[in-house]
Amino acid sequence: MTDSTFRPRAALAMSRDAAAAVLDPESLEALAAICDLAPPPALDDLTTPRARKVLADVDLLITGWGCPPLDAAALAAAPRLRAVVHTAGSVRAHITDACWDRGIEVSSAAAANALPVAEYTLAMILLTGKHVLERAREYHTTRVRAPWLRTPRTVGNHRRTVGILSASLTGRRVMELLRSHDVEVLLHDPYVTDADAAELGAVRVELEELFVRSDTVSVHTPLLPATRGLVSRTLIDAMRPGAVLINTARGAVIDQDALTDAARAGRIRAVLDVTDPEVLPSEHPLWDCDNVLITPHLAGSQGNEWGRLAELAVAETARWAAGAGFLHPVRRERLAYTA
Repeated sequence: MTDSTFRPRAALAMSRDAAAAVLDPESLEALAAICDLAPPPALDDLTTPRARKVLADVDLLITGWGCPPLDAAALAAAPRLRAVVHTAGSVRAHITDACWDRGIEVSSAAAANALPVAEYTLAMILLTGKHVLERAREYHTTRVRAPWLRTPRTVGNHRRTVGILSASLTGRRVMELLRSHDVEVLLHDPYVTDADAAELGAVRVELEELFVRSDTVSVHTPLLPATRGLVSRTLIDAMRPGAVLINTARGAVIDQDALTDAARAGRIRAVLDVTDPEVLPSEHPLWDCDNVLITPHLAGSQGNEWGRLAELAVAETARWAAGAGFLHPVRRERLAYTA
């Protein structure tokens, strides 16, 4: 595909809610300038007569949250399909072995989605370092300002130690944002060397050392068979008293029972944007822990941040149509250690 005049036939494959949220009229207009885009609504079921008719002609699918799996049956209905541009992060839910076996090129907006997650993480690192949540709650209760010159030296962000678990796209962005702050950054990632870590502004350490030394541990590990329960009871018990565990990855990466026990005992604090399951049962004890903040999986792209995902998808579509290849490709060989 080196012809600069090539106009691929394309279609949207995602839930209709996702299409309405992520792809505003300007984005759809930009896509229509690059490719022949099948008219709405987006395909949310690839087995219907309409879907089969659309799939028969497409060169490219623009996918998003709620896209059905692109399995062998779906691909049989799409003989011309050569590429997928995903408007969200992980492609695991819909890109199947059948796609890789055919040699379909895949792009993801994971890099764009990592930015707001990293911003959320940075905010929580700084807020918990200052003990903002607890002190605000106390202020609300007492309506009295505590003597500020008696603030314990455990409060504040000067020379705190922040541990990053995994140099994922988000983890790398967090480390980049931390460069302008007076903190020591530790990193554990089995695929990163000492030199790689140094370039990221961090010191590479082993897993247990990360939890022993850090005032805050931020989890950015994808949920894989090898990482389920990776943050074990042993690691949680090794954390410093009053240390903070932040999780914006997946709930099942952490031993949630161990975290619950540590939080209820008041040994550590936690910020959880993800839990296992989502949503936690209403009677789960974590809801009642004053030292735990649970947010509704909001760190990733929402609201006007969806525009960043759409912009990346449009740019990737343009590159592919021009024969330049994807700037943000997903590689089959990397699936063993990426989300």
